[in-house]
Amino acid sequence: MAAKRLREDESTRPSKKPKKGFSVGPANLPEGTYKRKVQKIKKDLITKAKLKKEYAKVKAQEQPNVHKSVYDRDDESSELEPAQSAPEPTLEPHPDRAKLLEEGSVEPETAAEQYSGSRKRRPRPQPFKNETEFAQKRKEEAEARQKAREGAEEERQRKTAERERFRKAMAKARGGPNGQRKLGRESKVLLEKVKRMTGHA
Repeated sequence: MAAKRLREDESTRPSKKPKKGFSVGPANLPEGTYKRKVQKIKKDLITKAKLKKEYAKVKAQEQPNVHKSVYDRDDESSELEPAQSAPEPTLEPHPDRAKLLEEGSVEPETAAEQYSGSRKRRPRPQPFKNETEFAQKRKEEAEARQKAREGAEEERQRKTAERERFRKAMAKARGGPNGQRKLGRESKVLLEKVKRMTGHA
């Protein structure tokens, strides 16, 4: 079967596609909160667009010559009278500035000096300042506990060593001939013990 031949006017004429409205959010949302929210957003956008259109119409009616070209000139305003012409620029300072300079209240400063002097840098914001401080505090506490543990361990070892030395010294003091005590050695050990106990060592 032969293909249908188009007429010349049909082939040259572009085919019109139906206008599709705009969409907000994904098309396959299930019924529920998200779909209602998307519908509400779309409705708000349409309302705002209509409002803008109405406002533009009202504005155009009230002010018909708002969108005037820059190049369009009125004959009366384009020609300046010699009395209204702008004053010619001079190198002399403005009268107010000259008066201030004479009084000496304001020293002439460059723009860079004014900028650097008047504006001070704010410290950069630290996003996790509280967390950092908390972590630092915990770290310091942990270090203090570690030092206390180490100090206690050293003290324990020192006392153990001292007790051992005292025990050996007392054993030597008892080991005289016929099991007699060596009073010279024993007296030194006992004197150290007494000093330690009284806190004079």
